[in-house]
Amino acid sequence: MSETQKVDQRTGAVPPAPNRVDRYFRITERGSTFGREIRGGFATFFTMAYILVLNPIILGSAKDKYGHTLDTGQLATATALVACVMTIVMGVGGNLPLAIAAGLGLNAVVAFQLALLMSWSDAMGLVVIEGLIICLLVLTGLRRAIMDAIPQQLKQAIGVGIGLFIAFIGFVDAGFVSRIPDAAHTTVPVQLGAVGRLTGWPVLVFCLGVLLTIALVARKVRGAILISIVTMTVVAIVVDAVADIRSWGLTTPKVPDRLVAAPDFALVGHFSLFGGFAEAGVLTAVLLVFTLILSDFFDAMGTIVGISAEAGLLDEGGQVPGIGRVLFIDGAAAVAGGVGSASSNTAYIESAAGVGEGARTGFANLVTGGLFGLALFLTPLLTIVPLQAAAPALIAVGFLMMTHVKHIDWDTYEIAIPAFLTIAAMPFTYSITDGIGAGFVSYVVIKTVLGRAREVGWLLWGVTALFLLYFAIDPLEQVLGVR
Repeated sequence: MSETQKVDQRTGAVPPAPNRVDRYFRITERGSTFGREIRGGFATFFTMAYILVLNPIILGSAKDKYGHTLDTGQLATATALVACVMTIVMGVGGNLPLAIAAGLGLNAVVAFQLALLMSWSDAMGLVVIEGLIICLLVLTGLRRAIMDAIPQQLKQAIGVGIGLFIAFIGFVDAGFVSRIPDAAHTTVPVQLGAVGRLTGWPVLVFCLGVLLTIALVARKVRGAILISIVTMTVVAIVVDAVADIRSWGLTTPKVPDRLVAAPDFALVGHFSLFGGFAEAGVLTAVLLVFTLILSDFFDAMGTIVGISAEAGLLDEGGQVPGIGRVLFIDGAAAVAGGVGSASSNTAYIESAAGVGEGARTGFANLVTGGLFGLALFLTPLLTIVPLQAAAPALIAVGFLMMTHVKHIDWDTYEIAIPAFLTIAAMPFTYSITDGIGAGFVSYVVIKTVLGRAREVGWLLWGVTALFLLYFAIDPLEQVLGVR
């Protein structure tokens, strides 16, 4: 052993980086290697590649105000493109092993709330505005102030409610749950299957997919969701070939004529920045943007801090290195998602898989982003996945988001009641905005009647006032003679 090596061992000194790339990403300094970063990049991609299937299915299964739907092939291209670009940007600019893609929950807001009130281009315009506001809030320091104004347990409730909402969407899309026709004159709004019982091969594929997914998740298999989607797609292709099936719904599982195709970028740039305000009204549009911001805020902050902590990158004060730059890039990802018509993009907790493989720097993102880039040419494969094969993933995601319910103090009614209303209202009203509003309004009311109104920050008072206007907009319009 040389004298230099002995000194390094005694002092804990980090050996000098062998090349410029290593120095830029601080690979050696953070105790990593190129091999670990590459393995980490692959691991992260394969644990989150399911979004290439789910995002087109969630957005493609909804219709906008005018009855228009988005092409799943174009959506797959947009999803892969934005994920590729922004994951690489996060790696180079933020130097964290933190991949970015279309956010689950955020895409549900776009598909099942925004699009119902406006055109797709208007909805994507609101996503762009959301991202721009987040960037502005980061630059002014208000992002942290807004987050601090909302009780932590209410933030947890928002995530839980979105999880139940996503799971409900999965059950409905797969045909496991269906709406009872109004002609039945019943007070029961939904039922099992299409006729009160499960019928048909597609629903069986879904049920088997749920069992497979939960088994893999319970065993903590890496890439469980992606494995389930791929396996059940193969099963669906076989079933479709041997059984007489009337319809699979949006997508029929058939082997494509070709595996590789040129990406279709038709949806990129297809957004209207302020059209949503004219279509839905200023107040409604403002609250919709606020809903997107809330969902993005808390999900991103928790993910960024959690992944950084797991990688051992937090400083002595528990702060993420370069947090301002990282948060700004996350806001820019929302902008890019709207511009690309892929819905708001954000940091992914699945990046933990890469960290588990040893990734500690943004170099891993170059690998993950590169694989998303490769996926741009595999849209024929991505568009054969039926809803019944992908929907079990929504059930699994719903469960994972539901686990945050343990952080809520159910014995303290002043937070438990608003949390319950937040969680329950989202799936029951089929609206994330309504759930957040119910939680905020009830929280402020309870604090007030308990004589503790001063504990509510002015930001939360302001937001609650907006929600009160939102809920009371119809009687107010009648009183004012607006219509």
